[in-house]
Amino acid sequence: MSHPAAASARPRVAPALGIGVGVVAISAASIFVRFAQAGGAPSLTIAALRLAVAALVLLPPALARSRAELASLGARDLPIVLLSGAFLGAHFGTWITSLQYTSVASSVILVTLSPLFVAAGSAVFLHEKLNRRTATGMGMAVLGGIVIAAGDVNGAVADAPNPALGNLLALVGAACIAAHFLIGRRLRRKLSLLAYISLVYSAAAIVLLAAVGVAGAPLIGFDPQSYLWIVLLALLPQLVGHTSFNWALGFLPATYATIPVLGEPIGSVILAFILLGEGLSALTLLGGALSLSGIALMTVSRTAGDR
Repeated sequence: MSHPAAASARPRVAPALGIGVGVVAISAASIFVRFAQAGGAPSLTIAALRLAVAALVLLPPALARSRAELASLGARDLPIVLLSGAFLGAHFGTWITSLQYTSVASSVILVTLSPLFVAAGSAVFLHEKLNRRTATGMGMAVLGGIVIAAGDVNGAVADAPNPALGNLLALVGAACIAAHFLIGRRLRRKLSLLAYISLVYSAAAIVLLAAVGVAGAPLIGFDPQSYLWIVLLALLPQLVGHTSFNWALGFLPATYATIPVLGEPIGSVILAFILLGEGLSALTLLGGALSLSGIALMTVSRTAGDR
């Protein structure tokens, strides 16, 4: 006879494994971006093709399984879709560009500060009160970001052409993905995961392709291997990584949302060390520890308050 606790734990094994797969997949994003950039692909083009490939892969199953949901959207929903997609596109455009100028460690830690902007946006626009733990976590995250920036400005990042610009772009990327989450709340409540991501990925792809056209960035003509890295970027970090998180968290407690947030920078730093030879300075390590601890405190505090 099985123990009741063991029986209740078994259904959580697959979702927990899903989060693990998602962390590994999304941690590879910065590495794939660097390889694509090394082949001559412009950052804006990488972002646009990443979302375009993901949207095209999702289109057939979305039309087959979610046609009724998509048809039920009203005229008021279209501006929300476009705005949410625009912020998602801006997130990928700025974050991917940041990797041209700063280290993988600084970029992924700073872009992970998106919960800081979500909490701030919720307080300002949704009038949600900040409890003491959330405020403390926000302070730790901000202090960690300052430590990272100070270390980079003082030359802690080797072979980085413009760490200050790269760090700023990563922070803008964090703010953009936070805006995407806040705006997309209404849509996510009325749409299934497949319908929602197919819509916003498509909108983001359209916005980014338009930006590529305005900027005059090429879509063709660079190293063929760059296209392989872009396709892998769409299939693994975008579709496997993000989708695994959203699927798994439908079965697990809300506090598990912290794991992907903390896991991505750790996985990316390890992969950058192994594959790119990037080290980790003492200030980046200290700032990263402060920031990620603050994000963890904020996430646990906010999800505990939701129950």
